[in-house]
Amino acid sequence: MRNVIILGTGGCASEVTFLIEDINSQLEKEEQINIRGYIDYADHLEDNYNKYTFEAPVLCDIDDYIPKADEEVLIAVMSLKFKAQMIEALKAKKANIGSLIHHSVVMPKDLDIGEGNIVFPFCILEKYSKLGSYNLLMAYSFISHDCVVGDCNFLSVAGIAGAAKVGNYNYFALRSMVLPGVEIGNNNVIQAGMIVDRSIQDDTTIFYRFKEKVMAIPKV
Repeated sequence: MRNVIILGTGGCASEVTFLIEDINSQLEKEEQINIRGYIDYADHLEDNYNKYTFEAPVLCDIDDYIPKADEEVLIAVMSLKFKAQMIEALKAKKANIGSLIHHSVVMPKDLDIGEGNIVFPFCILEKYSKLGSYNLLMAYSFISHDCVVGDCNFLSVAGIAGAAKVGNYNYFALRSMVLPGVEIGNNNVIQAGMIVDRSIQDDTTIFYRFKEKVMAIPKV
């Protein structure tokens, strides 16, 4: 049995918990994932942990967590800045940061992939792509052939098309898309529905112009 600790008690933690429950439904008892509990800061608990029906307890404050050899930590937080802090803290503690990939994900067995990734159902990670560490891919996201994606990116039903390159700490909102060959730097926000058709560097937000009208051009 695989033992995990979930870092976080909010909405992302609830989704990761549900993901584990669904994975366990397809496994024999001895192969299932055991959630030992959650770790989070005390001031997060009232708005987070108490809102959801978690069965496992809150074990301790994040700063007080002492890793055990037979367990791994799943980082279930949405804030990329907070995630960066937690990765640094866990590495300082020499914690084992685990990955979680749903059984419906389509990916080659020899995919070049790092640690600490969480990949939700029906994602596609194509052959000849490369995925770094600590990324969170929500359901139906895809990374195409020859793409290189770095660390700590968030994809919400988003897609990275062939031969695109993505750096670190980028937030791809609902149904955003990167076209083939485009390069994305670091710390960017791609707003919902955006199609990125040109390369961008760092610290940029991509969005529609304020009050831009949607135009419908009829067929002739």
